[in-house]
Amino acid sequence: MELGLVGLGKMGGNMRERIRRAGHTVVGYDRNAEVSDVHSLAELVDKLEGPRVVWVMVPAGAATQSTIDELGELLSPGDVVVDGGNSRWTDDEKHAGELAAKGVGFVDCGVSGGVWGLENGYALMYGGDAAHVAKVQPVFDALKPEGEFGSVHAGRVGAGHFAKMVHNGIEYAMMQAFAEGWELLEAADSVTDVREVFRSWQQGTVIRSWLLDLAVNALDDDEHLGSLRGYAADSGEGRWTVEAAIDNAVPLPAITASLFARFSSRQEDSPQMKMIAALRNQFGGHAVESSKK
Repeated sequence: MELGLVGLGKMGGNMRERIRRAGHTVVGYDRNAEVSDVHSLAELVDKLEGPRVVWVMVPAGAATQSTIDELGELLSPGDVVVDGGNSRWTDDEKHAGELAAKGVGFVDCGVSGGVWGLENGYALMYGGDAAHVAKVQPVFDALKPEGEFGSVHAGRVGAGHFAKMVHNGIEYAMMQAFAEGWELLEAADSVTDVREVFRSWQQGTVIRSWLLDLAVNALDDDEHLGSLRGYAADSGEGRWTVEAAIDNAVPLPAITASLFARFSSRQEDSPQMKMIAALRNQFGGHAVESSKK
């Protein structure tokens, strides 16, 4: 099938390549002309035969809103827009309503996989009407990991981004647990090789995981993470998860504590946040701050 893809950054660029490897045609647009296949959204839409599917991979908020507004003026009834960025789920209902008034379908899709997704595939959580999802299904199949799992139609519009938000909240708490354990091991005089302790956990333990593998990668790069500043940003999903927990009266003590730990990292150079920063860089290519500032 044909797909228009808007946003060719770390995630979008690799997604374009993976979809093309599966035999589909992708017309990509990005403000960076060096990576773009076309010069404008209008040209992207003109290159696609109807009914069109256009996937948006731009930052949440104003950038997503302006892109969807412009696509709403360019697309035709029967076309579908997919928001694959990290938008707040409450924005999805608004975007779906705006596009529905023009006869254009809308699917929200949470995407997980980071910089490793090109080779490993992307975990996909999507929400929307079944008919709209069906038009995008070949792309979902191309992006997902091999095997039975890794993709889910989570529910109606907004469900995909809500599921991805909760996924990221859990990710916050898991990274915090690894970071706290690493700092305690580093502080203990009796433990002489923390990196190898972490490595030993990769086989046969109940905490073995991809995050643990990435922690070992980070320690192989910098055994004591001495080159990193103990500062970790948050991209919004953790805050939204805690807000949703309050709205639904669901206690989330571990996820909430992990979010506040990131806030505390901005007040002091936290050893735990060196590990959080290293893990975020490993799986998502997120920027880190040097300890040499």
